[in-house]
Amino acid sequence: MEAILLAGGLGTRLRSVVSDRPKPMALIEEKPFMEYVVRELAMQGIDQIIFAVGYKGTMVEEYFGDGKAFGIKALYAYEETLLGTAGAIKNGARLMKGDQVLVLNADTFYRMDYGRLVRQRQEQNLDMALVLRQVEDVSRYGQAVLTGGLLTGFNEKTSRKRPGTINGGVYLMTRQLIDRVPQGKVSLENDMIPRWLSEGRRLGGFVNDGYFIDIGIPKDYFRFMEDVKKGVLTW
Repeated sequence: MEAILLAGGLGTRLRSVVSDRPKPMALIEEKPFMEYVVRELAMQGIDQIIFAVGYKGTMVEEYFGDGKAFGIKALYAYEETLLGTAGAIKNGARLMKGDQVLVLNADTFYRMDYGRLVRQRQEQNLDMALVLRQVEDVSRYGQAVLTGGLLTGFNEKTSRKRPGTINGGVYLMTRQLIDRVPQGKVSLENDMIPRWLSEGRRLGGFVNDGYFIDIGIPKDYFRFMEDVKKGVLTW
């Protein structure tokens, strides 16, 4: 199975503590954060990873090389200018071998069964399967809603503080759907997913309740560091 790791962002919120490298390459116990992500994917049967890189992307390629040392085949899709999430996916999808690909943000770590996305996409004949996660205050985000496993609401704004589900940033996408993304800078979350919902495309997924962290801010970067030291995550 193939995956695209989105690693092209500038990481401005983490710049105060990690200024010399792309955010996913921030060091955790002398290893880049993204190595933990890659090893988790390899354990679950992902054998080819397309690194969608931009800012200091050569650092990523120099570290992971051809991927053999990490149990994968590594390919690299460079962005000359920032393309947004959907644009980066389209750029990376040029290197796909199959007809579906797992897409993840390289600065987040999930512990979950990625095969569940594959099974759900097949069982419900989905154009795209995605992961949602539960949060205590959905008003801080845009709410995502599943009904019978199908996505019926996305990026819905609310001012009322309450628990709810939001986009988790993990997708299983078909080549045919990616082909519908326009060229240039395009957001998956703000442009394409709302458009596909309005077109009646079958988008669905599930809520993951396993371990999750996004190292986008210093507090969570240091928390992941502590979790690794404590042995919260083992391979």
